[in-house]
Amino acid sequence: MGIDLTRDIVLRWEDQDPALAPLLKDGGTDVVLVDKPVDAFLQACQKVGLRVASSDEIVLSGLQEFRNAGARPAALTEGLWPGVSRAPNTTDAEDVASASHQPWVDANGFRIAWLRALCPERQPALAYKPDEHSGVSPDRILPYDSLELALVEAWVSGANYVLAVEPRYRKALVDGDAKAIEAWRRMGRSARWLKEHKPVFGHPFFPAITMLVDEGELSAELANLAFRQNACPALEPATRPPAPDPGKRPVVVAASLNALAPAVRSRILAHAEAGSTLIVDREDDKPWWRVPALKLEREEPDRETYRLGRGKVIAYREMISDPSDFALDLVDAATHQRRAVRIWNALSVIATVTSGPASGPFRARAIVQAINYGRSLRHEILMRVSGGYSSAVLLRPEGERVQLKTARRGTGTEFTIPHLEQVGIVLFS
Repeated sequence: MGIDLTRDIVLRWEDQDPALAPLLKDGGTDVVLVDKPVDAFLQACQKVGLRVASSDEIVLSGLQEFRNAGARPAALTEGLWPGVSRAPNTTDAEDVASASHQPWVDANGFRIAWLRALCPERQPALAYKPDEHSGVSPDRILPYDSLELALVEAWVSGANYVLAVEPRYRKALVDGDAKAIEAWRRMGRSARWLKEHKPVFGHPFFPAITMLVDEGELSAELANLAFRQNACPALEPATRPPAPDPGKRPVVVAASLNALAPAVRSRILAHAEAGSTLIVDREDDKPWWRVPALKLEREEPDRETYRLGRGKVIAYREMISDPSDFALDLVDAATHQRRAVRIWNALSVIATVTSGPASGPFRARAIVQAINYGRSLRHEILMRVSGGYSSAVLLRPEGERVQLKTARRGTGTEFTIPHLEQVGIVLFS
């Protein structure tokens, strides 16, 4: 049986000691990926219900190889090791969030949405390693549960992550360290929970903010910071923009993109003509979006606002230089009443909102996924989701279903998560 990244949890592993097979199973693993399988290890894994595969059975690569992998399973090697890390030019004391400082969150939900937009025909999967390419310096000590976070983040986003164990953690597991084994088994619990709740994950995002993306890193970075600021954008390919729909897509972003074909430009501008707000930038004095029908309405130091048809175009005077501030501008353009989700007092949490299954045990009109990239949050977390709902049910790996209280607030619904470990999923009906 081959590797199936829609359902298999795959572990990259080096030590083929047969005695380790039960431990690997405890981590929720389905497939152990090794360079050249050894018979004794293969047999030991089979006894505990593990499959062993050769590393050449899967493509671990950049975007182009991922896209062209054909029938072979593939995973993108680009990614950030998830968690809260130190921001540039800060001290240890500044890593803690305060009224004037936001924690530096490294996350990959944006990368999965970006990958799905660019390669919709493939199962999205990531395979970054805990090294300098993913932002992990040689002297950085990673918490053991950050590997579990990488797995949770990917599955909740409707994707997969090919597990790579950090060397210190791997040694601790082999040596029988109690804390390492406890974290490993906790990951196994989460892995089983993720599989049981797979129908909840991977549904379309609420598109109040629709962001067009391409293969460029500038485009990806805008998406990254939009996710980090909880703007919750729905990503769509710039080369195949969706049809205009001002009711569902009031804000459409087409910034920091590579050259666009004339027909694509027209389809993007059609969003403003139909009544949406189109947000763009420029890198020269002949921007692609400038058409005769534009009528200047307002000038500001960093942007201009034009009327176009029934909508408007907000045009930044230069290429976006601060993606974080730009993400907050997107929220302002959408307005707090129409934004998909809002969180108070939980700066290490990234939340997204999707539609839900139309039938089955997890039937829902909307789903909020809240992932905590920092330490456990023991206080109540107030959130608001777009739309009116009378029922909210919290799902999480460490406990039973919890019915949450809801309160209608204008066009949205407020609710409170009592506390948050790594992930909380809320089903709304």
